[in-house]
Amino acid sequence: MITVQAKLFATLRQYKPGIGIGEPFSVDLPDGSTVRDLVRRLQLPEDQVKLMFINARAAELDHPLADGDEVGIFPPVGGG
Repeated sequence: MITVQAKLFATLRQYKPGIGIGEPFSVDLPDGSTVRDLVRRLQLPEDQVKLMFINARAAELDHPLADGDEVGIFPPVGGG
């Protein structure tokens, strides 16, 4: 079992009511889990997940996670 610190940003925060902006929360996952497994555990719509950072480095959904990783998950963001 591993434990990661997840942070949800922008519209994805609605899937974890009660967390503050940029506030991390612990998630336990089986050994060998990937970012995709974390997204599924958090019940985030995969099509709403655009950017992921593991320990401040860009990552893909199939990137393996390790105990203690910090994972930031962002939706598509528009600007102007």
